[in-house]
Amino acid sequence: MIVTGENVMIQTTEALLFQLEQQGYRNPQTKIQRLVREKKLIPVRRGLYETDLHVEPYLLAGVIYGPSYVSFASALSVYGMIPERVYACTSATQHKNRRKEYHTPFGTFLYQDVPASVYPYGVIWKTDGKAYSYQIATPEKALCDMLYIQKPPVYSMKDLKYLLFSDLRIDEEEFSKLNREDLQFLCPKYHKATLTQLSLFLNWEGRRV
Repeated sequence: MIVTGENVMIQTTEALLFQLEQQGYRNPQTKIQRLVREKKLIPVRRGLYETDLHVEPYLLAGVIYGPSYVSFASALSVYGMIPERVYACTSATQHKNRRKEYHTPFGTFLYQDVPASVYPYGVIWKTDGKAYSYQIATPEKALCDMLYIQKPPVYSMKDLKYLLFSDLRIDEEEFSKLNREDLQFLCPKYHKATLTQLSLFLNWEGRRV
């Protein structure tokens, strides 16, 4: 059966209808409804289904709403930079001008803009070892995105350090592993006081070494 195969995962209604018609079903829409009742298809949002209820949410984020990439707390959690497992899958967008939120059987998905000037940088394609492909921020980009959305902005290195290591609970050892050149490249593109302080903090760190 096309929707229960080992490598079948995310499916659109159009693709399912076509495949079921090819298999000879006279009423493919009824078949889809039956598969949903049997939990062989799980609705993600209108027109989109998943076959694996246990899939990691970040693998679905880009197809639920896009263009987008996994970032903020979700990406920081994936990289082990914060101790908590996040309650929602967070992704970055551009030019949307509003925060989007979707509630699905796979959890809550949140989407928030970052500046268009920085959006394309520090984003990589990954696969999960099966057939899922997704876009995710690098650790450096995820941290910068996270700092960008913090309110109010900070205007001193003392406040930045408190924000990083107390409020956001960024792991200091993981922070030390971040690529300083990548961070310095990204920071000015946000045009945000908090990111300016991060750049100054990195310069100060560099002079201490």
